[in-house]
Amino acid sequence: MLNFPADFRWGAATASYQIEGAVHEDGRGESIWDRYCATPGKVLNNENGDVACDHYHRYREDIQLMQELGLNAYRFSIAWPRILPTGKGQVNTAGLDFYDRLVDVLLAAGIEPFATLYHWDLPQALQDEVGGWANRETAYAFAEYADVVSRRLGDRIHQWITLNEPYCSAFLGHESGEHAPGLRDSRVAWQASHHLLLAHGLAVPLLRKNGDAQTRVGITLNFSPTEPATDSQEDRILAQAGDGKLNRWFLDPIFRGSYPADMLNVLPMLGDFIPKMEAGDAAIIAAPVDFLGVNYYYRMIIRQSPGGKLGTYETVNPEGAEYTEMGWEVYPKGLYDLLTRFHKEYQIPALYVTENGAAFPDTLSEDGHVHDPRRVHYLREHFNQAHSAMSEGAPLKGYFVWSFMDNFEWSLGYSKRFGIVYVDYPTQKRIVKDSGHWYSDAIKGEV
Repeated sequence: MLNFPADFRWGAATASYQIEGAVHEDGRGESIWDRYCATPGKVLNNENGDVACDHYHRYREDIQLMQELGLNAYRFSIAWPRILPTGKGQVNTAGLDFYDRLVDVLLAAGIEPFATLYHWDLPQALQDEVGGWANRETAYAFAEYADVVSRRLGDRIHQWITLNEPYCSAFLGHESGEHAPGLRDSRVAWQASHHLLLAHGLAVPLLRKNGDAQTRVGITLNFSPTEPATDSQEDRILAQAGDGKLNRWFLDPIFRGSYPADMLNVLPMLGDFIPKMEAGDAAIIAAPVDFLGVNYYYRMIIRQSPGGKLGTYETVNPEGAEYTEMGWEVYPKGLYDLLTRFHKEYQIPALYVTENGAAFPDTLSEDGHVHDPRRVHYLREHFNQAHSAMSEGAPLKGYFVWSFMDNFEWSLGYSKRFGIVYVDYPTQKRIVKDSGHWYSDAIKGEV
């Protein structure tokens, strides 16, 4: 049994487009994910988030389930198109009213709300009119949105996360094209990464201004430890480049005030893709934050692509390792490596694991239960590694399992299940998996 502090936050996480549904209700505007899903061939089986888990109508039931499991924190995201249907300007009061109700029900259940302002559902109007994150105007639109939301909810939400995984927004959305808006332009992707960080920096002081003495502001980044596949100089350089793009490109400007020098000056990776910046941007992005949200799923083992030009890399899957349904290696020690690194190298005041979990082929058994022993083992081993990092001084304050319930898994539709609660989509029935019951016992300190 592991002893965590009495004030440790035990939670689960979700994202608006993945669970809410009700995409055409109460004045919500179109998002880039609505448009992306409506484009044939972009999403597996041409599925979408129109209904998803119907959380918009079932949030009271879902929060009751969280309370029964013993969660004392819940990380959710607010849908920008519900608040400002065209991205800026006219405020949709009905959208704010929904989150008002959600927060009040959470607080009544003794569950602390952790609100993420942006989990990828950009208003489509901003994409159409200014080019979305490729244009710095979108960063200022985000600041307006953050101001509107926090003026309404800042008296009750004290834990704010500006962005979720800007790496994915920038590079999966604009370079590989596997996420909305589905572009494939490296130059645009690097520029978008800067504007996302600028949006974060602009929002931080507004969230503080609209809060109180209890207000805490942070950002959630996704991380993978990067390792060279061999001791060759090429592989070591490429592993450093992978760490630079995935990890340090977002960490360093926030916590050190500048982009990594090796990415700008030494490595051949960026070249003329270095984003355009304006005087003062670095200071805006480096606005002091209270915590870092850490999303961790897998490590990356990197090698020079055989036959590829110098500087192009591929990832290697170790033989004999366990893999999730996503094809991701199960590597719990990676979480320990990250948490201790952030503590030692960046002296970040507080850390939260804001996402950690696994997709496995869950099925409803004849006994009416969902038996997922691999997920139980996955969570136990990652908790052990997090606890080890805390014992070495890492200031970990909470842990949010991804995800509270099965949901729309972006371009993979409904084919992957990450939840500790099973969702039977035709009936919308919720069934707590064995992992959910195990997590409940872990929160009580009984496992």
